[in-house]
Amino acid sequence: MSYVVSRDFSMCFDVAFRVRMHSENKDDPGSLLECLPPIDFCCIYGSTLHPNNHEKSKMVDYIMGVSDPLQWHNENLKMNKDHYASWMAHLGGAKLVTQVADKVGVGVHFNPFVTYTGRLFKYGVVRMNDLVEDILQWKKFYLSGRLQKPVRVVVDNLDINNLNYVNLRAAVSAAPFLLPAKFTEANLYAKICSLSYMGDVRMLFAEDRNKVKTIVTGQFDLFASMYKQTLEGYAAKDVLKLSSLKRPSAPISQDCDLAATQTLVSSLPSRIKSEMGIKLGDNKPPIQIEQELQGILINSREDATRSMTKVLRRTVLVSSARQAVSGLLSVGGVNAARYLSSKMRKAWKSWT
Repeated sequence: MSYVVSRDFSMCFDVAFRVRMHSENKDDPGSLLECLPPIDFCCIYGSTLHPNNHEKSKMVDYIMGVSDPLQWHNENLKMNKDHYASWMAHLGGAKLVTQVADKVGVGVHFNPFVTYTGRLFKYGVVRMNDLVEDILQWKKFYLSGRLQKPVRVVVDNLDINNLNYVNLRAAVSAAPFLLPAKFTEANLYAKICSLSYMGDVRMLFAEDRNKVKTIVTGQFDLFASMYKQTLEGYAAKDVLKLSSLKRPSAPISQDCDLAATQTLVSSLPSRIKSEMGIKLGDNKPPIQIEQELQGILINSREDATRSMTKVLRRTVLVSSARQAVSGLLSVGGVNAARYLSSKMRKAWKSWT
């Protein structure tokens, strides 16, 4: 399925629901974009956004969207061949890079350990249609999971910033199913943050067990800014009851009856709803399943929670496994060992 993103897309949503992401000038000192071919979208994510992180040695993580990855990598190989694993650059070039990303991975090619202006960078390149599809449908639940957490938008030629509201609203719809009737604002953001780690193979051996807590604690104000208006929208529908927001301990309560459950489910991506219908034992066509999931199909909150959890866990498991294999192939033996050892050291420290 092909998705076309237009600047007129914002007309589909109330201005009050625009996504709040931090932006920066692409010409800022040290920006990797100065040495790369043109792109349509770029954001910085990860630990470098932590307000207390002043370590210049930390690797800066980028996600970049381009209209044609094959053409982009072909041009980038001419400009920055050293960014790629030598075997990929010499044996197959841009065609091999895109084939591994699309057929082995989830459509994203990463170049890690790139040095520019004295800093380390890692950048992932994805086809814009794939990015949009993941935001709207959680097809791979990989980049959409990244964009549910604070990011700093650098380039946004196609208004992905606004489109991402659909993703944020879906995240706020999914998280309450995994929370009790009463919880805190920090609990909510932690659960949103953990959605894209459910079933992630890296969490078994190569990720910090305290990763979610660290992300939310270090970037709480950014989470609050991103999700404030989405939460207020659900409060207006009496699905969530809010107190004073922007405090980690601010209490939130939720209505757990069937009507509230159906309201939350109705804002999940249609692909997730269709697969939930299958988990619930319904063999009807996807469109009919989606219609009924907004109405009579769900008999209890427990059913909705159980089916949604299974769908998300399987989606993340498959995507994380595919991307792990793709990553090992893409970065080459030395960089793969370097990256994996760094991840495992962090994981080990978190368990000791």
